Amino acid sequence: MSAQLDQLTAQAANDPDALETKEWLDALEAVIENEGTERAHYLMERLVDLARRRGAHIPFSSNTAYVNTIPAHLNVNCPGNLEYEERLRSWMRWNAMAMVVKANRADGDLGGHISSFASLANMLGIGFNHFWHAPTEEHGGDLLYIQGHSSPGIYARAFLEGRLSEDQLLNFRREVDGKGLSSYPHPKLMPDFWQFPTVSMGLGPLMAIYQARFLKYLHARGIAKTDNRKVWVFCGDGEMDEPESMGAIGMAAREQLDNLVMVVNCNLQRLDGPVRGNGKIIQELEADFRGAGWNVVKVIWGSQWDALLSKDKDGILQRVMMETVDGEYQNYKAKDGAYVRKHFFGKHPELLKMVANMSDDDIWRLTRGGHDPHKIYAAFKNAQENKGSPTVLLVKTVKGFGMGKSGEARNTAHQTKKLDDEAIREMRDRFNIPIPDDKLAEIPFFKPSDDAPEMKYLHERRQALGGYLPQRRSKADEQLVVPPLESFKAVLEPTAPGREISTTQSYVRVLTSLLKDQSLGQRIVPILVDESRTFGMEGLFRQIGIFNQQGQLYEPVDKDQVMYYREDKAGQILQEGINEAGGMSSWIAAATSYSSNNRTMIPFYTFYSMFGMQRVGDLVWLAGDIRARGFLMGGTAGRTTLNGEGLQHEDGHSHIIAATVPNCLPYDPTFGHEVAVIIRDGLRRMVEEQEDVFYYITIMNENYEQPGLKPGQEEGILKGMYLFQEGDKELGNRVQLIGCGTILRESIFAAELLKNDWGVAADIWSAPSLTLLARDGQDAERWNMVNPDAEQRVPYVTSLMQNTTGPIVATTDYMRMFAEQIRAYMPKERTYKVLGTDGFGRSDSRVKLREFFEVNRYYVTVAALRALADEGKIDKAVVAQAIAKYGIDANKPNPVTQ
Repeated sequence: MSAQLDQLTAQAANDPDALETKEWLDALEAVIENEGTERAHYLMERLVDLARRRGAHIPFSSNTAYVNTIPAHLNVNCPGNLEYEERLRSWMRWNAMAMVVKANRADGDLGGHISSFASLANMLGIGFNHFWHAPTEEHGGDLLYIQGHSSPGIYARAFLEGRLSEDQLLNFRREVDGKGLSSYPHPKLMPDFWQFPTVSMGLGPLMAIYQARFLKYLHARGIAKTDNRKVWVFCGDGEMDEPESMGAIGMAAREQLDNLVMVVNCNLQRLDGPVRGNGKIIQELEADFRGAGWNVVKVIWGSQWDALLSKDKDGILQRVMMETVDGEYQNYKAKDGAYVRKHFFGKHPELLKMVANMSDDDIWRLTRGGHDPHKIYAAFKNAQENKGSPTVLLVKTVKGFGMGKSGEARNTAHQTKKLDDEAIREMRDRFNIPIPDDKLAEIPFFKPSDDAPEMKYLHERRQALGGYLPQRRSKADEQLVVPPLESFKAVLEPTAPGREISTTQSYVRVLTSLLKDQSLGQRIVPILVDESRTFGMEGLFRQIGIFNQQGQLYEPVDKDQVMYYREDKAGQILQEGINEAGGMSSWIAAATSYSSNNRTMIPFYTFYSMFGMQRVGDLVWLAGDIRARGFLMGGTAGRTTLNGEGLQHEDGHSHIIAATVPNCLPYDPTFGHEVAVIIRDGLRRMVEEQEDVFYYITIMNENYEQPGLKPGQEEGILKGMYLFQEGDKELGNRVQLIGCGTILRESIFAAELLKNDWGVAADIWSAPSLTLLARDGQDAERWNMVNPDAEQRVPYVTSLMQNTTGPIVATTDYMRMFAEQIRAYMPKERTYKVLGTDGFGRSDSRVKLREFFEVNRYYVTVAALRALADEGKIDKAVVAQAIAKYGIDANKPNPVTQ
C-alpha cells in the first residue's frame, strides 16, 4: 500500500465522529438521487460560503475527481452505426500509416507522423460523422482547427471520400512537382482544402479563440449570421505548454464564447517523453480552465471502467486513479494486462479483489475515454449544447493507439515513421484490414468499392451535415466597390504653408474617409492594442464604438469629452488591450473572413512597429500561409522617429522581418499622399481583385509639411521608387540621394547643403518600398539567367538609375541591410553607399539620435562627398573640410557596437 493511501486510511480512522460524517454523506447522496447534481452543488456552495463567512479557512479548488465529468448514468450513446464507423476508422488508420511508411521507405528524410492521428481517430470520426457542419446556404459552416500532426489521418479520410487520389497519397510530402500533399495543414499550398495552419504549436488555440469572438462580432453587427456555427480546435496536451495556447483563455470566458470548443488530446506524451511524468496534466488543465470560467468536460475512462467504478463504494479506485501519475499511466499502456494488474490494481488489496474475475486481456481492454465512441459523443454533445461559456474537452488517449510494440505509448512514438513488416502485420490484424499476407510487403492502400455499405454510410453522414470537410473558399462570392483615389483628397493635396502633419495623421484621415464610404464603410475593422490615443485615433471611439457583447455597463470617466471611450454591442473597433498576439489573431480572423465567412472584411491593425513584426513574427508568417488580406500599420516606426523611448521601443528592423514573407507587401512611405496611394491600391488588389496579399505600412508621428501628389507619381510609389525632386542642372557634379520614411527628409536637407556649401547637384528619390524593388530585381535576374536567348529584362530600379549620373547614397531609418537589398541592381560602374541605423536604440531627441546613428543631413552630405571623391570627381580634402564644417566627431564609436 502506498504512503498516500496509508495517509488517507489514517485520516478516515482518525475521524472524530464517523457517524456524523456518514450522515452528512448519506444526506448528500439522497439530494443527488432525488433532486440532481445541480441542487447538490448549490447546497455545497452555500455551506462553503457560510463556513468562510464564519471564519473557516477553506481553500478554493478548481479540480474534480479523476473520473469522467459526465457520469455513466447521464451518458448519451452515439446514435450512429458503430460497426461501420469502426471499420471506416480502421481503414483510415491503415491508409494514414501506409502513406507515411511508403513515403519514408522511398525517401527516409521525408518524415511524417502516425501516432498523433492514431490517438485522435475516434474523436475525429465522431466529429465528422455527427457534429461538424459544412458551409451551406443555411449554415455558414463550422470552423475546424485540426491538430497539425494528424494530417495523414485527414488525408486518409478524404481518400475514402474520393476527394484525394491514390497518386496524391503516394506523393505525401512531395509538393514541388505540384501533385503532392502538404506535410501539415497549409492553405497556401492546398488552397481548396486546408482552412487554418495549425502546426506552429500554440497558434491554433490562440487563433481559434479570436476567431470565435470574430464570429460574434460579425453577427452583432449584422454582417453575417453566425449564431449556429462553432469553432472547434484540436491541440495536444504538450502543446498547452506554449504560452499562446493558454494566453487568451480568460478572454474567451469573459466574452462568453459559447461557440468555441477546445479539444485537448491528452495522450500524456510530447515528442521526447511524458508531458507531466510526475503529475497529472488533465488535472492541471482542468484547474486552469475551470478557474478561468470555462465549461470543463473530462473524458478519462472508457465504458469498460463504468462497472468497476460503480463497485467502488469506498472510493479506493478513485483514490488510486488520482494518486497515479501520468508517467505510470504511460507505462501501463506500453506494457500489458498482467503489468497493469500488478502495478495499478496491485496498489490496494481491494482493487485486486475487484478484478479477480477478469483476465489479463480483460484488464488490457479497459480503454481510455478518448477511444470510446459513446464517451466522446456525450462530451461533444455537451460542448455543442453548452451556453454562456466556452468548453474545453480534456480527453485521455494513448499515443500511437494500435501501433503495438512499435510505438504505442512509447517515447519514440512521435518519431515512428518506418514500421517493420511485423509491426505492419500486427496493425493489419488488430484492425482487421482485408489485405492478404502476400500483399503486406507492398503496404497497399485499402479502399472498398463505392457501393460498400460503409462507404455509403460515410457519404450519407457528410451529406446530412452539408458536405465535406475540411474545405476552403478561395474567393468571396460578393463584389465590393473600392472608392477612387480622389476620395482621399484631404491627404493628396499639399498642406498649407506652415501646416505640418504626420503620416500617422494622414493614415487616420484615410481610414476615417473609408469608414464613411457607402460600399466599404461597414467592412472596415479597426484593430487597436491600447495605443489608440498615441496614434490620434481616439476620435473613432465615439464615432463607431468599441465592440463589446455586453455594451457599456458604466459611465466612462471622460464622458464629458467629445472623444470619450464608448463601448457598444455593435461597435466596430476591436480593442484588444495590451495584447499584440491577440490583436494579430483578430486581424487574421478578419483578414481571412472572405474565406471563413464569405464576407470580405478589411482589417487595419495599428500597433507600435517595434511590437509588431518582432513580437508576433510567427503569426505574421502564418498570415502568409493562411492567405490573409488586410493592412498591418506599424506606428511610430523607425529607429530615430520615436524619440525619448529608447532601446526596446525603437524599431530599426521591422522591414527586414516583413521582407521575409513573400506575400507581404511592405512600404515605408514618407508623405501622406504616398500613404493614400498605397492603401487605395491595396484595396483594389485585395478587395476588387481578391488577390492573396497583405500590406505592412509603417507610419510615423513626426510632423512636417506635406508636398502633395504630383501627376504621374502613382506608378513609382507602388513599384517602390520615384523621382521626388530633380537637382540643379547647371551644377557640374551630381549625386543621387535615395530615402524613405522620415529620413528621406534628411536627404532633402542634405541636397540643400550639397548645393549651397559644395556646389553639388542632388537628385532626390523617394523609395516607399526598397523590398519591392529588390523582389523585382530578383525576378528579372532569375528570368535572365534561365532565359539567356530571350530579351533580357531590366530591373525597375536599374531602369531608373541607369539614366542618371553620379554616385548613389541610400539612407533609411532601418538597418543598412534594408537598403543593401538593391545594391545588386545599381549600375555596375557607380558607387553605392548605404547609411542606416544598425545597433540598439537610444533614448534622446530625434536630432541627437540621427547624429548618433549617423543618418542625419550632415552624414548624408559627407557620404555623398566621399563617394564623389572615391570616383575621382573631387579631392578628398573636400570631405575633410565637410567633416570639420559640420562638427562630425571622427573618433565617435561606431553605433553598431554600442
